[in-house]
Amino acid sequence: MVRTPTDHSGDLVAAGIDAREVIDLADRTLAEDLDGGIDVTTVATVPPEQLSVLDFVSRANGVVAGLPVAAVVLERAGDVEVTLAATDGDTVEPGRLVLSAVGPTHSLLTAERSALNLLGHLSGVATATAAWARALAGTTAEVRDTRKTTPGLRRLERYAVRCGGGVNHRMSLSDAALVKDNHVIAAGGVGPAFRAVRERFPGLPVEIEVDSLAQLAEALEAGADVVLLDNFTPDQMREAVALNAGRAILEASGGLTLADASTVGATGVDYIAVGALTHSAPVLDIGADLREV
Repeated sequence: MVRTPTDHSGDLVAAGIDAREVIDLADRTLAEDLDGGIDVTTVATVPPEQLSVLDFVSRANGVVAGLPVAAVVLERAGDVEVTLAATDGDTVEPGRLVLSAVGPTHSLLTAERSALNLLGHLSGVATATAAWARALAGTTAEVRDTRKTTPGLRRLERYAVRCGGGVNHRMSLSDAALVKDNHVIAAGGVGPAFRAVRERFPGLPVEIEVDSLAQLAEALEAGADVVLLDNFTPDQMREAVALNAGRAILEASGGLTLADASTVGATGVDYIAVGALTHSAPVLDIGADLREV
């Protein structure tokens, strides 16, 4: 019996994630691991009628995210009941139980790695984001993600960023405009590029990437909503904040590290764009321990 995991997809739906998308991801992940066959090790070593409990336990300090996703994977593997022992966004420590699943041992072991892969990755994104959020505490800046996401996992990775205390940038190429250096070159300048987007899509927010104070002045004169300060030094960022005088939202980007966070945040920019939140976040170490019912 395979059940639709309505109980544990509600949190994702509330976060703007389609439950059907999560179910499809779970099914594809399980199918990928089986590759058209069966779990030969489990079938050979475990009686088909055996029931067990699988406890998911954090082995490191971090912020957990993706618990409902892991629950969906486990439930799609068979007649498994999942209890969440933590909430996405919770700070966890080694030994903290975050999820328990009870059901046929075959189903639990078959789904174990797929569930852990997603839970560990999303929790890693949330943990990395939380470190930036802590570093920026006391400043006016917030950490923001980019489109440097894992193909097929963007909505979930963006959800994990929010769980860690970060802010989402545009979700796709269609919901906001980001005029980058190549667009500026193709259009013949910052001003022409901005005006072309504003005329073609008058209702969309427009962000312009600039790499100098002169380009910033041109973007502000054109009426940009958001300006991306690309590879500015902290001193240049402070000059940019003064020149901007509150006219546009300012976002710092370009090779920034966690060690730079408080310095950059203190310049007065509104956002710090960090692609590493999603493309380089270490997995949070979470283990799965089997025990008898």
